[in-house]
Amino acid sequence: MSEQLPENSGVPGVPDAPVSSGVPEAPAAPEGFTTDSADTWHRVHPVSPLVRGWIAVAAVIFIFGRNSLDSLFSGGWESGGSVTGGTPVVVILIVVGAAVIIFGAAFFLSWRFTRYQVTDENVHINSGIIFRQQRRARIDRVQAIDVIQPLLARAFGLAELKFDVADGGKSAIKLSFLKLAEAKRLRAAILARAAGVALDPDQPMNIQEAPETQVLALAPRRIIGAAFFSTTTVWAVIFIVAAVVAVVWTGEFAIFLGIFPLFIGIFASYWKTITNDLNFRVATSPDGVRLHYGLLETRSQTIPPGRVQAVSISQGPVWRPFGWYRVQVNVAGYGDDTSGSSRSVILPVGTESEVMAVLGLVFPDPGVERPFEVFAAGLHGAGADEGFVHSPRAARWVDPISWRQNAFRATATALLCRRGRFFRSLQVVPHERTQSLGLRQGPLMSSLGLVSFELHSTVGPIRPRVHHLSTANGLALFDEQSARAATARRIQRSEKWLEVRPSLLNKEEEKEQYLAD
Repeated sequence: MSEQLPENSGVPGVPDAPVSSGVPEAPAAPEGFTTDSADTWHRVHPVSPLVRGWIAVAAVIFIFGRNSLDSLFSGGWESGGSVTGGTPVVVILIVVGAAVIIFGAAFFLSWRFTRYQVTDENVHINSGIIFRQQRRARIDRVQAIDVIQPLLARAFGLAELKFDVADGGKSAIKLSFLKLAEAKRLRAAILARAAGVALDPDQPMNIQEAPETQVLALAPRRIIGAAFFSTTTVWAVIFIVAAVVAVVWTGEFAIFLGIFPLFIGIFASYWKTITNDLNFRVATSPDGVRLHYGLLETRSQTIPPGRVQAVSISQGPVWRPFGWYRVQVNVAGYGDDTSGSSRSVILPVGTESEVMAVLGLVFPDPGVERPFEVFAAGLHGAGADEGFVHSPRAARWVDPISWRQNAFRATATALLCRRGRFFRSLQVVPHERTQSLGLRQGPLMSSLGLVSFELHSTVGPIRPRVHHLSTANGLALFDEQSARAATARRIQRSEKWLEVRPSLLNKEEEKEQYLAD
């Protein structure tokens, strides 16, 4: 396969000069984005391997430098121009020079053998020197796309483009690193194709970053306050009190030294939470919901419309006096999010009104006439029931604390699952995103006439379920939700949210057609 790498074009596939067509030239159009042919490939920025591999270089320098310092402080420099232990300075210089050459060659080859292209249907990435790897992702399966700038990449004006496909988070595609402007243009082009916007190769379309409207921004004091007023602080106070009691009881101050690593871990947890969530902003655009956050590593995250599989609104007892909530989502491609990443969090700490605003972005049609009252009842679990179906009194034998809070309600577009007294949670699952259903019943629950309902979403931090329903309500919910999910999947709009499709039936005819089927 031949290789064609434009030299001056900032956007893949854009020619460096206009091609003469034999007709009077129109005014120059802005630089556009065209489809890559099978022979057109592009490379990432030349300093990308350095940005990715600087930690390895720093580790080698640290290990070698530490050994040299140990030798220096153990015996000092000998008069013969060597370090104690017989290592001449010239040997050190040779080793350092060899390391620079080896790392430089590895970085160059890594860059040289990494290529990518964007076609109408897929994104291709080829990489590897000895073990070659070819990656391909379908654009219509893109679930979310991020522009990430680690601290060192920001110094070079570079960014990493990362997008997830619907595969459970196993194969996120990364382009590391591109110029920031190029990464944004490439993101806009991929989202345009995913949305179903038609691009004419003969008339390049100017694909630019879609405009966004800011919905809310979190103040730094709230981010810091939420980090310290958390269960981490509660556990830290418990350990401190226990340590003080132990010291008073035994008289051994060394106990504090024993728990010192614990406090280092707690401080690291605070630092990670604060630096991840600072500058958090939520915006909306034709591309979907956009999240901007981060202090040292900044991230611009885009979740296209219809990609959210489930939403969870949670509140712990420490946050209740402040009226704060946390909002998470399941998005196909994010996976379990077990690495501590905050990608599944679309609102780290927000008030009830902010929760409603964000919920309206990812779930624009609540399917109920009084959405604020219904969702508020779901959040608080008190006051008017607003149509929620609760656990029966028999559930108090298996769940004496929160059985009154366990409930569900189905709207025209989603199922709402509520649970918890001290740690409250409201889970919202659109009917068309229901993957499968399940009922769970053990011997004790069977004797009490109870059953737990499970709604299976994509892999993620949210596992929707309703605990300890009556058997009759559980069976009815199982049958009704199966029918609602099947109907919603049939009538849902195309995954390509901006695709222009000719309508063969008007709305009334379409409705009658679905009812007839």
